[in-house]
Amino acid sequence: MTYSIVARDPDNGQLGVAVQSHFFGVRAVVPWVLSGIGAVATQAMAEISYGPLGLERLRAGASATDALSVLVAADDAAATRQVAIVDAAGIIAVHTGDRCITHAGHHAGDGWSVQANMMRGEGVPEAMADAFTSATGDLADRMLAALDAAEAAGGDVRGRQSAALVVGYGEGKPWERLIDVGVDDTADPLGELRRLVRVRRAYLGDASALDAMGDNPELQFWMAVATAAGGQPDDARPMLEKAYAADPGWALLLERLPAAGLFPDDAELLRSLLPS
Repeated sequence: MTYSIVARDPDNGQLGVAVQSHFFGVRAVVPWVLSGIGAVATQAMAEISYGPLGLERLRAGASATDALSVLVAADDAAATRQVAIVDAAGIIAVHTGDRCITHAGHHAGDGWSVQANMMRGEGVPEAMADAFTSATGDLADRMLAALDAAEAAGGDVRGRQSAALVVGYGEGKPWERLIDVGVDDTADPLGELRRLVRVRRAYLGDASALDAMGDNPELQFWMAVATAAGGQPDDARPMLEKAYAADPGWALLLERLPAAGLFPDDAELLRSLLPS
């Protein structure tokens, strides 16, 4: 009832999962990622424990192949599962049980796997593979291209409802994630997923993604705080005024930041930035 991709970027080691399904809250079921460790997609008649248990085995030193073989062997309902794992070395392991609902299948390559079940017609994994391997951009961009291709090839036989995209770093703290967004219930989950990825990029400082924020006062506020703290209060004031117009509580928050060590303890600077 889902199509997904697991992948590792060979250039920076980033690990990710992207998924779309006609199922409420797919983010809570399918994608599992640990930065520097691996990524798992568990779907079809999904056994959620494949996610955390698979990552636990990878973290203990098992390869993707070994981790998946142990999990499948212990599962009496393995024939109804579809699971893909990629580890930090880019090794791929994937299982499509022979009782997954038609049309079901997977296609794997160097450091990536695409898988789908309950599809409207055949060819979805192949379309995803072609799109992912020919797309440009970062890992998130290329995984989004794979999802778009799946939908164009027919997608879920039931239609669309929810989607998610998770990208972990190539190294660092395992639970830190570069991108972690999900859409629970909408008529256009892939369109909304793309918008949320751009919002996340705006929070990460990508100026080219700022249009995705619209008039979001939070981004305006924190950009203004950074700008003022960096010695450019005149540039910060227009952004703060937009935040204050949305809710006067942003001015109260600014007053509290110096005590938390998040803004210079400079009374004159603070007064110049607060509403008159």
